[in-house]
Order: sequence, then C-alpha cells, then structure tokens
Amino acid sequence: MSIAWTAGLIILIVLMIMLLAGIPIAIALAVSSICAILPVLELEPALLTGAQRIFSGISVFNLIAIPFFILAGNIMNKGGIAIRLIQFAKLFTGKIPGALAHTNIVANMLFGAISGSGTAAASAMGAIIGPVEEKEGYDRNFSAAVNIATAPTGLLIPPSNVMITYALVSGGTSIAALFMAGYIPGILWGLACMAVVYFYAKKCGYRSARTFTGKEKIRTSYEAVPSLLMIVIVIGGIIKGIFTATEGAVVAVVYSLILSLFFYHSIKWRDLPGIFMDSAQMTGIIIFLIGVSSIMSWVMAFTGLPEAISETMLGISNNRYVILLIINILLLIVGTFMDMTPACLIFTPIFLPVCQALGMNSVHFGIMMIFNLCIGTITPPVGTTLFVGVKVGNTRIEEVIKPLLLYFAAIFAVLLVVTYVPAVSMWLPGLLGYV
Repeated sequence: MSIAWTAGLIILIVLMIMLLAGIPIAIALAVSSICAILPVLELEPALLTGAQRIFSGISVFNLIAIPFFILAGNIMNKGGIAIRLIQFAKLFTGKIPGALAHTNIVANMLFGAISGSGTAAASAMGAIIGPVEEKEGYDRNFSAAVNIATAPTGLLIPPSNVMITYALVSGGTSIAALFMAGYIPGILWGLACMAVVYFYAKKCGYRSARTFTGKEKIRTSYEAVPSLLMIVIVIGGIIKGIFTATEGAVVAVVYSLILSLFFYHSIKWRDLPGIFMDSAQMTGIIIFLIGVSSIMSWVMAFTGLPEAISETMLGISNNRYVILLIINILLLIVGTFMDMTPACLIFTPIFLPVCQALGMNSVHFGIMMIFNLCIGTITPPVGTTLFVGVKVGNTRIEEVIKPLLLYFAAIFAVLLVVTYVPAVSMWLPGLLGYV
C-alpha cells in the first residue's frame, strides 16, 4: 500500500474512533493527522510541524472577517429583526395559497442572509410565525417542515462564514466571487420550496384572509428597510471595491450596533457583554478548527493523498457527470454526520483537485459543496437546523420527516442544476468581473 493510502486509512480509522468516543472534532482532526504522518516522520518533528501549521493556518488576514460577521449576526439575532422581516415578507405573499408558509420562506432567506446562520433563522422564524400558522389552521408538521427546509438558504445567500472558510482552505478563492455566486443557488432553493408549498397549500385550502392597508405597507417597509440595507451596504461595498470582505465585516458590526441600539432600541448596553462573550466562544471554536485542519492539509499534501484519490476517481470514469454525481453523493452522506465547517475543511483538499481536473472552477465547486453541506444541516442524525426547527415547531422528527420529503426532492433537483449548469453559480461573478 502506498504512503498516501496508508495515511488516508489511518486518518479515517483514528478519526472515526475518536468521533464515536465523543471526542471534539478539532482534537480528533489533530490527533488523526499526527498519527497519519508517523509512518514517515518521527514523533517530535511531527508534533513541532503540527504546531507550526496551526499558527500558520490561523495567521491569515481574511480570517478576521469571521469573528466580525459572527458578532454582527448575534447582534442582529437579538435585535428584533425577525418580526420586522416577517411583516415585510407578508407584503409579497399576499393572498396566494399558503401565504403564511411563503412568508416563512421569504423571511428565512432574508434573515438567514443577515444573520449568516440557518439555526438562527429556523429558531427566530419558527417561534414567531409557527403559532400564527397554527391559529389559521395550518398543519403543525407542514409548518415545521417549511421552516426547516428553507432555513439553510441564508448560508448560501451572503454574507456567509462557511464561504470565507472555503475561500481560505481552497487556496485563495475570491471571497467576493463566492458571495456573488451564492445568490442564485440560494434563491432557487427558496423558489423550489415555494413551488412545493403552493401545490400543497392549494390542495389543503390554506389561504390567508389578512390584507395590509396602504398605511400599514408604508410603516412595515419603513421598519424593515434599515435591516435589509445591511446586505446592500456590506455586499455593495465589497462589489464596488469600497472595502474588502474583512472590512465589510467590521462595517456590518458597526451598522448592526447602531441599528439595534439607536433605531430599533431592541437591545440595551447591558446586553452587549453577553453578546460579545457568545461571539467570542463561537469564534474560538471555528478558528481552532481552521488551525488544526491545517495539520491535516499538510499531511495530505506531504503524503500525496489528494492526488491519489483524484487518480482513483478519474480511473473509475472519465465522465464528468458521473464523477460529479459520486462527489455529490459522498458530500450528502458526509453532511448528515458532520457539521459544515469541519466537513468543508476536511473534504475541500480532497475533492477540489478532482473537480479542477475535470475543468471545474473553484468558485463553482465551492457553491456545490456548500449546497450539499447545507442539506446536511436539515438531515438526521446530526442536522442541527432540523433539531432546532422541530423544537420550535413543537413537533417530533418522525412526524416532520414525511412532509419534508417533498422539499428534499425539490432541493435535490436544484442541487443537480447547480452541479451541472455552471452558469447558475458563475454568471453573476462573471458579470461583475470576479472570474
């Protein structure tokens, strides 16, 4: 057996054993990587090199964007944004069948994009709009399924921390290009779920009798527009070259603070220490994961594992469609057992060379991968967004899975379009000159 496959087998076995034993993923990544290099390198230089790789992995300027986007998201999550976005979304859903469910979808897309968190969107929207849907006669499991299925759209619609992580681990893919590439796939995900809601709601007779007066429409728009402007300011500033993605993250923090403290008056100064602490804890977890993943990346490069996997997969078939289908299936399986950040850190160095050998752009692959991993967040057994959505929807997983199946079918159809039609991801970045 070659050095590459020996290293890969050691990583797989040690990693699985440690994860099954309940050891944190970051520790498991570091230990399995060091174990994999021991057949070709002594323990002391392996440990020293591993420590160096951790520091070099986190000594990247663009990483500063992650804690600031996390902080901005936490401020917005606690800033009363959800109810205002729900009211704003209602203006567009009107009296079409399943209007409240459509409102949930649009609000998830908006709030997820602002907060950068699928679980935050599922929690905020489910807790607010779920009881209203139940009062109007919507089936509780149907409402929960809609909320769960569309909460991850905000992870594709920028700003998104997982895109920043992918940009770093992929060797310098443009963050701005990834941000632009996520818009159309994220919107298509939401539209596909809206199509399912429309036919289901029409069959069940779910209609809303609520209408807005002209004065209510003006007031609702006035209250929601400042929140929506955060996306325009941050993404627009990056596109126009006014500031970088890292500087845009700082702008997002300042803007969200001003909005929540002085415009909405939804948080107090005394709330800030708790928000800062939550953000620091979340940042520490992600940054440490990125650092230890650098050890694995070094081990893979040192042993030639990505090249070995690439040669093997291309040896199975030289058909682009078959290889991409296999990668999609593998990523879907991985996503059901692993959170997005570690999965992105581990499998980008493995699958990206394969896709680049097939002529795939790294931006296109990044969106395809993130799309797959987003599905994992709503899939058992480790679907964090699924669990949150079930809890706030006051239902059980076994009851919500059946109505979720239709949404999974629609989402998988969009995934195939994203995979096999590069223009879906690449058109907007190309239009703006990023690729």
